[in-house]
Amino acid sequence: MENKTARLTVLIDPNKKKAFEQLCASQDITPSQVVRKLIRDYLAERGVEYGKDSADSHEKNN
Repeated sequence: MENKTARLTVLIDPNKKKAFEQLCASQDITPSQVVRKLIRDYLAERGVEYGKDSADSHEKNN
C-alpha cells in the first residue's frame, strides 16, 4: 500500500453503495481496497506513471 494517503470523495447511489459494501464484505476486502485497485489498474491500462519519480520528472518538465 502507498505510504501517504489522500481522501477521494465519490458520490454514488445509496443502493449501489450498499450492494458494493455487501459484496466487498462477502469477499473479505474493504471498499477502499477495491477502489485503490481500480485506480491502479485504470492508470496502468493507460500507461500513466505515478509516484515519487514521476512527480519529480513532471515538476522538472514544467
